[in-house]
Amino acid sequence: MIIKNGQEMDSIRRKKILALVLAGGAGTRLQNLTRWRAKPAVPFGGKFRIIDFALSNCVNSGIRNIGVLTQYKAHSLIKHLQKAWGGFKGELGEFVEILPAQQRVENSWYKGTADAIYQNLDIIKHHNPDYVLILAGDHIYKTDYMDMLESHIKSGAEMSAACIPVNISEASNFGIMQVDEHNAITQFIEKPQNLHSSNKGNDSVLASMGFYLFNTEFLCAQLIEDAKSNLSSHDFGKDLIPKIINKNKVNAYQFENNSWSYWRDVGTIDAFWKANLELIDVVPELDLYDESWPIWTYQAQVPPAKFVFNDNKRRGVAVDSMVSGGCIISGAEIQHSLLFNNVKVDSYTSIQDSVILPDVTIGNHCQIKNAVIDKRCKIPDNTIIGHDAKLDNANYHVSPNGVVLVTPDMINQEHYRAA
Repeated sequence: MIIKNGQEMDSIRRKKILALVLAGGAGTRLQNLTRWRAKPAVPFGGKFRIIDFALSNCVNSGIRNIGVLTQYKAHSLIKHLQKAWGGFKGELGEFVEILPAQQRVENSWYKGTADAIYQNLDIIKHHNPDYVLILAGDHIYKTDYMDMLESHIKSGAEMSAACIPVNISEASNFGIMQVDEHNAITQFIEKPQNLHSSNKGNDSVLASMGFYLFNTEFLCAQLIEDAKSNLSSHDFGKDLIPKIINKNKVNAYQFENNSWSYWRDVGTIDAFWKANLELIDVVPELDLYDESWPIWTYQAQVPPAKFVFNDNKRRGVAVDSMVSGGCIISGAEIQHSLLFNNVKVDSYTSIQDSVILPDVTIGNHCQIKNAVIDKRCKIPDNTIIGHDAKLDNANYHVSPNGVVLVTPDMINQEHYRAA
């Protein structure tokens, strides 16, 4: 933390914050992984869902007033929230509320990120917070939101937007901002195409991380004004923020200045695969074993992982890997891979550099490399994945970097239960 004065920090932590997590995104860049589930519900890290990281940051930051706005194919997300996040103490004023599009204000679903918040203005006013923290529920990150609140209060801004440097080649995937010497945002462009650097030798730009902190009265006023406009798409990045910075002070909270913070956009198959396998590193940037900042989730009731057979050609072993509870490695070899709960791998099978989601069964004599295998897939004996590009392209989805995505529907299995 930047602040050293304990009384000042206590004062900041006593501010009433309502966190609203935007969790209705379709996540189409994840291909078939989001065919039957919202992106925040996609499994990540061996036992978690993507949304667990934003929610864990809230709890670890001392924020226990949380609303989750759902929309797209939300059943598995809602079911997870009920199981994993239903234990808050209502008598202590704590809650995680699920906020689907209820059409209380308009006869429509959420039209954009700003409209989603606008349609819940009555809930914001009911809770009467000092600040509203608007979060993206589809990124993997670790941060103390109190650092952002501290920066916001010191800046005197009406709104703060978290940002991080990215390579200019990635600019089209983000909202891009320019700031002055006082970290005030002077320009904001949502997902610009063909952006070129204005500074020689500097190939990075500041990208919005998709979470914002507002003074409550200011937020409500801006949302009401935006809702009246027929020309607006009612989105924070496209409409509200560019308009706000012309008239009001908006602070850029530079995420990189907090040395222990971590953030990944896992919006593509390549990024999802890479971020999962990064967790296996000896000293990963995101340490799931950090007891001072736990990632909370539903604790599945499963037995320990089991490795069986110790024959020379039929040895159950996993090296440089993470293997979750309920897994049985039966005479198979796992190298640099991440296995979620209840994965069963049969004899003489080899798995390398792969992410295997929960409840997958993999038969005998399979060879799997550079793959993401979706939940509940049953991989038949003698299947080869990731070794023959022509075969992979004919049967599965292959990412630009050659990661092979396999989902139940690709192998003619029931897919409606895969969420």
